[in-house]
Amino acid sequence: MKERNNTGWLFVLPAALLLGLVGLIPLMTVINYSFFEIFILDKRFWVGTEWYDQIISTGRFWANFGRSTLFSSIVLAIQIPLGIAIALCIPKRQFWVGLALAGIALPLLVPWNMIPSLWLSLLNPDTGIIGRIMAAFGWSAEWKMSAVQTWAVIIIMDTWHWTSLVVLLCYSALTTIPASYYQAAAIDGASPWQVFRHIQLPKLHYVLLMAVLLRFMDSFMIYTEAFPINAGGPDGATMFLAVDLGEEIKAFNYGPSAARSVLYFLIVLTVAWLFTKAQNKIDAHETKRTT
Repeated sequence: MKERNNTGWLFVLPAALLLGLVGLIPLMTVINYSFFEIFILDKRFWVGTEWYDQIISTGRFWANFGRSTLFSSIVLAIQIPLGIAIALCIPKRQFWVGLALAGIALPLLVPWNMIPSLWLSLLNPDTGIIGRIMAAFGWSAEWKMSAVQTWAVIIIMDTWHWTSLVVLLCYSALTTIPASYYQAAAIDGASPWQVFRHIQLPKLHYVLLMAVLLRFMDSFMIYTEAFPINAGGPDGATMFLAVDLGEEIKAFNYGPSAARSVLYFLIVLTVAWLFTKAQNKIDAHETKRTT
């Protein structure tokens, strides 16, 4: 038997310690707070699972959960196909590839807290470019009074900000396809759809799964971009889970806020686990099919 060398774990130890410091300890603290009524941090009273029972039994939680799920579904349905399409259209010449990727990546460089301010300024009917265009076409400047228009603004803003991530992931996967695959497809007379279906899409499989998971987790807990747009309005139409959590924290309801945070964490963790199980089943099916 060959003796196992565990020296490599020493290189992992700093990362594990850092993860525990910035991730595990705060998580355990929040879980602990979720079982208390907290007036101030030094005065806490045990309430058990009261906050969890109260949150789950109210329609407020389920309504916000439905809005967050709908929002994530819409942005995924838009950004994933759009990201694939843009990645396929990126020019193949090296000089233009660099310019295209640099331009596409620009929205990712904008800080999250600046995104809503940027879009609000663009939508301003007096000074914003988009606002002036809307006014020229006779569209109402009072878009914040319409739930549909507010949703449209948030979805467009999120799509502008995050589609670049999908594009970069997809393009990185497309560059790994050997040129011989395309040459063989050309000899066989394959159509563009057939090339995409049988050559490009299989290579995109893993990065698309990563993109869907990352975009779901981020969009499901959207707050920084959504709250400044309309603060959950009009009439709670954009009151997502994270926005509602932010309101609880601002009201100094630390116990209920901690319980909500734990519930949201469990939801995201469950979705990530389901993605992992689905990936394992797909891999097992592919292995069985090839053998």
